[in-house]
Amino acid sequence: MTLRDLPPFRADHVGSLLRPPALLAAREDRAAGRISAEDLRKIEDEAIADVVAMQRDVGLQSATDGEFRRSTWHMDFIYQLGGIGQSDEKLKVHFRNAAGDLDFTSAALRVREKITLPETIFADHFRYLSSLAGEGVTPKLTIPSPSMVHYRGGRAFIDPAVYPDVEEFWSDLSAAYARQIAGVAGLGCTYLQLDDTSLAYLNDPEQRAELAARGDDAEHQHLRYIKQINAALADKPAGLTVTTHMCRGNFRSSWVAEGGYDFVAEALFSELAVDGFFLEYDDPRSGGFAPLRFVPPGKLVVLGLVTTKRGELESKDTLKRRIDEAAQYVPLDQICLSPQCGFSSTVEGNALSYEEEVAKLRLIVETAREVWG
Repeated sequence: MTLRDLPPFRADHVGSLLRPPALLAAREDRAAGRISAEDLRKIEDEAIADVVAMQRDVGLQSATDGEFRRSTWHMDFIYQLGGIGQSDEKLKVHFRNAAGDLDFTSAALRVREKITLPETIFADHFRYLSSLAGEGVTPKLTIPSPSMVHYRGGRAFIDPAVYPDVEEFWSDLSAAYARQIAGVAGLGCTYLQLDDTSLAYLNDPEQRAELAARGDDAEHQHLRYIKQINAALADKPAGLTVTTHMCRGNFRSSWVAEGGYDFVAEALFSELAVDGFFLEYDDPRSGGFAPLRFVPPGKLVVLGLVTTKRGELESKDTLKRRIDEAAQYVPLDQICLSPQCGFSSTVEGNALSYEEEVAKLRLIVETAREVWG
């Protein structure tokens, strides 16, 4: 049993990385009009070059741009889909952490016209990342899954005059994603990740109750999302690996939902047409490994055993023990290791240092080599 040559890799990571102070300052300067867009772009380029080098230096086989050009992991993408814009309404998401609660508030989205894909989103981001990756490192692009366009607002955020039949909305959304997937593959992308918190949130009875209260079919919502992701992937280009990442919220070291993957597991693992699943498993609120019994042969499970929510470093022995526990339900050769989420799903980042981030990534690489190398 050896390290993998194709993604997802035995040692991998989710995507977002802590923004360096110089980049955060430059974003503030740009917002205040003190520097130009070109100035900000140059500082982003330099920061991305540094963070790609870091990923290569710790021994990772994949590299992202850390999502350094984004404010959030999802909305920077979603607002570039044709027909979708910001709403005057505010969307509040309630997060929890060990110290207390906090709320994340942003502009809601509104589907005002037919959904289209005017151009491949993040194409320039990927081109620059690809130019930096170098031999032996696969550039990885992360985008929100189609589910995220719907989950936060539901039917109420879709103009009924534009889509009197919601089936047409779903058809157009999946078609736009299919074009996006073909577009990034045309750029030479071989590793694409669809980030989807909804498929983890739906395991939480409180989340399902909220969806039911707004009129959604909460007990079957995951089946709709799986269907639409599969529609987007129906013509997936040869040579492109697609994974999905599912967590329960990640904002300033806080989370939204709790509960194991049991509610969605059978349909998710047996029906979703992705090549691998990045799963959050860093603490008891993520549940046990028993749902992994539904993972079919040939699919990879990337266990998110290393937390990004605090700087304390996990022990190799603990990680190996938990990998062994998971291997009771899915073969060891179908398992990989990663952090449970990104380190900076929003520009603010989680409550740990750059040095702690690097130590965690290095730990994942070293542990994977000892388990599978």
